[in-house]
Amino acid sequence: MIFKLTYIKKVNKAYSVLGVIKRNFMQLNRETFVNLYKAMVRPHIKYANSVWSPFKLTDIKAVEKVQMRATKLVIGVKSLPYCERVRKLKLPTLKYRRLRGDMIESGLYKILTCQNDANVSLKLTMNQTKSTRGHDYKLLNKSFHYDLRKYSFSCRVVNVWNSLPQHVVDASNTNIFKTR
Repeated sequence: MIFKLTYIKKVNKAYSVLGVIKRNFMQLNRETFVNLYKAMVRPHIKYANSVWSPFKLTDIKAVEKVQMRATKLVIGVKSLPYCERVRKLKLPTLKYRRLRGDMIESGLYKILTCQNDANVSLKLTMNQTKSTRGHDYKLLNKSFHYDLRKYSFSCRVVNVWNSLPQHVVDASNTNIFKTR
């Protein structure tokens, strides 16, 4: 319940910052909008992303709706559908950013390659059975009954990590992993 309230507050704060931008900039070109959006709005909807990553469809839509409304501020792309607006503005969807953040910034790659703090203890088990498909660093996928555990970081990243190709997980450092 507390996470839900915090998430609603952050979405509302993002809307209020978006309102400030709308009132103070009558006609936004693409570059100005992208810089303002990335600096002022997106930090609010990315707040504690790895902790409260939304899993309910209504929550995902509420967060994505902020970006949908924000992209309508740019005159040249206002009438286009959302996917086209995002593509023209070169902004990834927030769902993609959460997924990418789970793989990189939240530390799955860093945890599995021992590049993080030694005090971090995360229960991830490597799959011991050799498979002819995928990469050599597959994680064991456990099943859980309760949503609280099922959608936690250590559970939601396993399927995505296991679906990555070998050349991506073999990256020698974090920057190479990000680009691949």
